[in-house]
Amino acid sequence: MMQISSDPASNKHSLLNVMHRFIAAANNMDETIMVPSLLRDMPLEEQAAGVLEANNNNNDEPPCPNKQRDMYEHYLLLKSIKNDMEWGMLKKEMSSGASFLEIAVKQEEQQQQPVTGGLSLQDNADLEHQFHYHLRGLFGVLSKLTLQADHLTNRYKREIGGGNFMR
Repeated sequence: MMQISSDPASNKHSLLNVMHRFIAAANNMDETIMVPSLLRDMPLEEQAAGVLEANNNNNDEPPCPNKQRDMYEHYLLLKSIKNDMEWGMLKKEMSSGASFLEIAVKQEEQQQQPVTGGLSLQDNADLEHQFHYHLRGLFGVLSKLTLQADHLTNRYKREIGGGNFMR
């Protein structure tokens, strides 16, 4: 008979595991990158490949202005997301800065109608659908962020020449 572990963190497909992997990758990135300012003006490899492809296709669309322009901005974004995950919005509220998460929650609260009484069966099914939709999205985003943090760490080691040091 197959047994299911009662510890959600031991399941490699659990949300907690995906979150821990991202936080571990971001911590490793932060420990490895001793001088983050060296990342300034160092273009992201993906961005450079996208520009070359756009030029080859004779596409005159400008690059997306919301993307990070260099590895330093990407590093700061990954650190900020990790801090938001670890500390939540309370830290942002105390420092009076607004995160994307805080803005999204406030917008969602404004769009929702006041709750009246119990939820119907239809509403419960909709909540379950919304939950699974957002859970899949969260898994995807955290997996991509983990890969990006690992990539940034490895690229920093390659560029700085610290790929062979031991800690």
